[in-house]
Amino acid sequence: MSDVRDNGQGSEISRLTDHLFRHEAGKLISVLTGIFGINRLQFAEDVVQESLVRALRTWPYAGVPENPAAWLTQTAKNLALDLIRREKLFHDKEAEIIAFMEDWGNESSSESPRFDNEIRDGRLRLMFACCHPTLSPEDQTALALKTLCAFSPAEIAKAFLTTEAAIAKRLTRAKQKIRDEHIPFEIPAGQELSRRLDAVLQTLYLLFNEGYKASSGDHLIREELCQEAIRLACLLAEHPTGNRPRTHALIALMLFNAARLRARTDSEGNILRLKEQDRAIWDQTMIARGTFHLSQSAAGEEVSTYHLQAGIAACHCAATNYQSTDWRKILSLYDQLLELDSSPIVALNRTVAVARVHGPQAGIEAVEAIENGEQLRSYYLLYAVLGEFEKQLNHFQAAIDNFRKALELTELTSEQSFLSERLRDSEERSLRIVA
Repeated sequence: MSDVRDNGQGSEISRLTDHLFRHEAGKLISVLTGIFGINRLQFAEDVVQESLVRALRTWPYAGVPENPAAWLTQTAKNLALDLIRREKLFHDKEAEIIAFMEDWGNESSSESPRFDNEIRDGRLRLMFACCHPTLSPEDQTALALKTLCAFSPAEIAKAFLTTEAAIAKRLTRAKQKIRDEHIPFEIPAGQELSRRLDAVLQTLYLLFNEGYKASSGDHLIREELCQEAIRLACLLAEHPTGNRPRTHALIALMLFNAARLRARTDSEGNILRLKEQDRAIWDQTMIARGTFHLSQSAAGEEVSTYHLQAGIAACHCAATNYQSTDWRKILSLYDQLLELDSSPIVALNRTVAVARVHGPQAGIEAVEAIENGEQLRSYYLLYAVLGEFEKQLNHFQAAIDNFRKALELTELTSEQSFLSERLRDSEERSLRIVA
């Protein structure tokens, strides 16, 4: 084991375990439910959670193991066996369970042959299992994000523009419904996969978004979440059920956005706006892959929200500089998107395109016209956008008020730094006018 016992060990180990838990939790849960049955989901979650707790207790004193992921896996195996030995199930299936446990970690076993109509990736298969049609679409997605993507209730709440308490109740309700109604929480196959595709796509979309712009913490970007979402979506597109235009559109959207990740922050982790980014370091290979999947998404007459969002992202990637961005086309795509998805988030994003085409006052009026705009009252970006529009109009006091409100609502360190800079600039300009 490597010794990390220094003044910064606590935060270092915390970051490492958080990264490992997000990356490994879904894999461990998928293996455990494969061994003990998917109806033992809560059991699997508890084992994985306890493995992480033991890491947090052990590593500060014993040091971080050379292979932390293998340590977590072995700990989960030991815990699972200890717990299951106390149950009758172990005695009924003792030989089978031990054989599975011994084979766990054998890389050749992870590629065991399956029928062509099955989902091969364990994490992706469990996403389909979480997305049971008896549950509401929101409950399906929340359950998948919590179970397989290691999202906290707070992070899920940010994605749904609701409270952490509401998400905690939603997760409890979903699991209770599964128990009370004896919902067959199992890996679907055949036509049942198609019924669950949209919920899985939504889960992958939100997984990518959390990586593209984290909801809290010290870092704006969690690239491993973006890469995992892309990996799973590409695997899904290889399956007959998932090989649909909207799947390719989602992959295109993620690739276009992921291509810009390296340019979104400076060397100190500060946010760089689109017009400040160095487009020379945008990943052209990813953009080319995105273009390929966008062309694949054009098969048939289906137009999904992913098609329109991918089209918007493609416009940004096609522009050689910020000034040459085709904002009129982007606004047209947003208008179409709003017809399919009238969420206040889409409407708020559209106001930026409105302001670019028609000016900041039109942008403010577009914000005021958002339907269900009250849902945005606790969303920092509402005030950040309004602050920017007011600043462009030289309404500095209004800009200051909005930037202050945005600062109160964001929990992301890089966003706080960015908004503080915008606030200082507005205050300085306001003072110059008074002087």
